[in-house]
Amino acid sequence: MIFSAATLFFSLLTLLILLKFIFCWDTPIVKANNRTVSFILLISILLSFLCVFLFLGRPENITCMLRQTLFAIFFSITVSCVLSKTITVFIAFKATKPNSFWKKWMGLKISNYVVLICSSVQVLICCSWLSSSPPHQEFDYHTYHEIIIQCNEGSDIWFYSVLGYMGLLAAMSFVLAFMVRTLPDSFNEAKSITFSMLVFCSVWIAMIPAYLSTRGKYMVAVEIFAILTSCAGILCCLFFPKVYILILKPGRNSRKLISKKINI
Repeated sequence: MIFSAATLFFSLLTLLILLKFIFCWDTPIVKANNRTVSFILLISILLSFLCVFLFLGRPENITCMLRQTLFAIFFSITVSCVLSKTITVFIAFKATKPNSFWKKWMGLKISNYVVLICSSVQVLICCSWLSSSPPHQEFDYHTYHEIIIQCNEGSDIWFYSVLGYMGLLAAMSFVLAFMVRTLPDSFNEAKSITFSMLVFCSVWIAMIPAYLSTRGKYMVAVEIFAILTSCAGILCCLFFPKVYILILKPGRNSRKLISKKINI
């Protein structure tokens, strides 16, 4: 019940933020933060939250197959969007230097290609996992003095490949954001990305030993906690500052102020 309530709360919160961004679609602050990627990011965070419901209840073959793969795909899209935002920030500020190599990359839809390519790799990994050794329902007769119905991941190699790929995307985002963390304080997108990826990496690094040391419903609870915490961390770090301006400080949502911040 606690996990269900938390999932519903964060899903509703994400939906409200998404609707606010749609309502303010043509405002300067939404445009300045790559509104297409932000829209995809919010949708993928919402779907990642909703994937928690596949982890709850009696495990069946279909839910065992879908819960890990769907979450991996949706969350890879989330991290890919964060990576594309990081690359956009990196290029935008590197291109301000005279005779910069990065100037020719300005104006190109690099962020869209980053999301598409990085997400496609995870889709291929998940398809290979499902075709070779898919997760399935199993009965554990030995761990406890009762029969435990649980999901067998099918192949530990594919399972940790999926997690490892998400970790690789997060690490790339963290490193790039850390490199441009010294940008002017008025432009704090890089700092938000750095902190969100730090939360993500901390949660999932701590999750792995806890996941390996538990069994049954406690193993599922550990993974659900990691999903909720990491998704909530990305949502809060990247979107709360923008929502704060959109709702409480609408006077700061002007082209003049945004342009001034970017040109510092």
